[in-house]
Amino acid sequence: MLAGCRRALPAALSRALQGRAAGPGPRAVSTSWCPVGAAFDAKQQLRGSAAGRETGLFGVPELSCPEGFQEAQDRALQESEQLVQMACSAPPGPETVMIFDQLSDSLCRVADLADFVKIAHPDFAFREAAEEACRNIGTMVEKLNTDVELCQSLRRLLADEVVMNSLDPETRRVAELFMFDFEISGIHLDEEKRKKAVNLNVRILDLCNEFLTGAHLPNKIDKHVLPEHIWCNFSAEGNYLQIAGLHADCPDDLVREAAYKIFLHPNTEQLRRLEELLASRNSLAQLVGYDTFAHRALQGTMAKNPETVREFLEKLSDQLSKRTQKDFEIMTKMKMKLNPQNSKLMPWDHPYYSGLLRAERYNIDPGLYCPFFSLGACMEGLNSLFSQLLGISLYAEQTQKGEVWSEDVRKLAVVHETEGLLGYIYCDFFQRPDKPHQDCHFTVRGGRLKENGEYQLPVVVLMLSLPHSARGAPTLLSPGMMENLFHEMGHAMHSMLGRTRYQHVTGTRCATDFAEVPSILMEYFANDYRVVNQFARHYKTGQVFYAALDQIYHGKHPLKKSTTEILKETQEKVYGLPYVPNTAWQLRFSHLVGYGAKYYSYLMSRAVASMVWKQCFAQDPFDRAMGERYRREMLAHGGGKEPILMVQGMLQKSPSVEDLVDALVSDLDQDFESFIMDS
Repeated sequence: MLAGCRRALPAALSRALQGRAAGPGPRAVSTSWCPVGAAFDAKQQLRGSAAGRETGLFGVPELSCPEGFQEAQDRALQESEQLVQMACSAPPGPETVMIFDQLSDSLCRVADLADFVKIAHPDFAFREAAEEACRNIGTMVEKLNTDVELCQSLRRLLADEVVMNSLDPETRRVAELFMFDFEISGIHLDEEKRKKAVNLNVRILDLCNEFLTGAHLPNKIDKHVLPEHIWCNFSAEGNYLQIAGLHADCPDDLVREAAYKIFLHPNTEQLRRLEELLASRNSLAQLVGYDTFAHRALQGTMAKNPETVREFLEKLSDQLSKRTQKDFEIMTKMKMKLNPQNSKLMPWDHPYYSGLLRAERYNIDPGLYCPFFSLGACMEGLNSLFSQLLGISLYAEQTQKGEVWSEDVRKLAVVHETEGLLGYIYCDFFQRPDKPHQDCHFTVRGGRLKENGEYQLPVVVLMLSLPHSARGAPTLLSPGMMENLFHEMGHAMHSMLGRTRYQHVTGTRCATDFAEVPSILMEYFANDYRVVNQFARHYKTGQVFYAALDQIYHGKHPLKKSTTEILKETQEKVYGLPYVPNTAWQLRFSHLVGYGAKYYSYLMSRAVASMVWKQCFAQDPFDRAMGERYRREMLAHGGGKEPILMVQGMLQKSPSVEDLVDALVSDLDQDFESFIMDS
């Protein structure tokens, strides 16, 4: 069994864990840097600044207290007024684009930081102050996007053919992207309609915040409604039990069923928010000249329009339907063996039973599998992988008092062997009260070339929901946790290596259906196909269902049925498992906020990542020449280049819808799995 578990270790990580690669060439190394793996197994000692005073969050001095957000916001708004005046008076030229980007950076440096703090800071006062700053900056952005005089300064540049031809491709694209922001915000409308567009955008921002909050709130139930023997699975509060999630991995069928039905029980207020959010998005899209919100949202993406997304999802669903049905039949037989009294496969069953089947097929005991994935070892593995592939090393840097919001947050310096310090990653990996149970990448500060010629280093946060380790033991990661870590680190590397001149297109500020490619590609590095990709890939069907639902919700309005009726119909058509009466899964679908009309991006990005992996990295995941090509063609541009052109540069072809579908389906091909195992 032990030998079998060792073989199950993903190939890329297994090689990486054999030891650190040879160190890079000479570079200036901070005395506060230490090996990355050890930093996640030791308690951090927070130090004060040289003057003995606290710094603020992320080293921003004024953010040592919640009131500092007001100061940061006021300064950003004042700076933005000055930059607007400069933009309106500047003659057409590259300086126009530079001023627009300064304006974007001034507002984003507050809004992006606040966007993270409002959901992750343990202090309610900080969260409240950050949310107010987000709203005020967001309102200013919407007003600027409908400022006619500001838009005219950009129009003068775009209309000057001589000047435009003299600009480099990145500057031209950034100018066009700024104009695109004006256009989708309704700059062409009369004053009354522009004001209506601003009000709609502000209302949508508020609804998004309210919906996100509601999506993560637990549901309560009188504990006497449930059998006493399952009470211990839930948090107790007096005579009530709190159900805060689906408990999808619990081996007790009754616990999973209870969690599913209670957590997804419809909430009238949350349903009202969703309906108003969808209607407001549709009203905004039609006001500014689009048939649906999906048509507006997909401008500038790889897919370009909802029709392409629909074709992609339908073809993928057709290809997966027979495989899905076969998977469900096998899971039903297993459930029948374990629970003959109640053997019908239900939506709360498939995550648990697919995991059992995978473990049974490969003779893997998860309890033996996990110890090979200590968090420190995974971080060292990532470090070695990046060193060999991209010439990058990760170092833990000591933080100052007040710089981080929790003592278990770690700060990593990202250092290139010849280019030096590239930026910083704050790792907020562990669970704590009031912290959302979600894995995310946040841009806190975008990279850009500053006016004085220096490069503004990017700063990001990676947020995971790992359990705290037992006293004295390292934190152990399941294969799924490790995959999530690699996924989010893919986003971080995109942010670090997207060395664009303009922060408006830095790192992950690119088309959504391209932004997920680097993160999903990292999953291919993290996973051995024998374990993850060969069997019971029902989640793909789940993602097709979620993506199809998202497209319908953001398609033609008014919707023909209620959101719950649409959910039931789509689930039974696409997913293949029955709808459970009196549940409303869509009210927990938080991706409707950040990925409205774009949830398909996970699938399309996975298809591209699959093609990149097979063509470029499957034979040798440590191929430095291919790593450099990957950086040059896909990571370096951020959003400063058309996404499909970046894909073409890497693959030497432009993939069709059929190519994308085939790439996903081929991940299920046993011949391909065998090739990977044997190579």
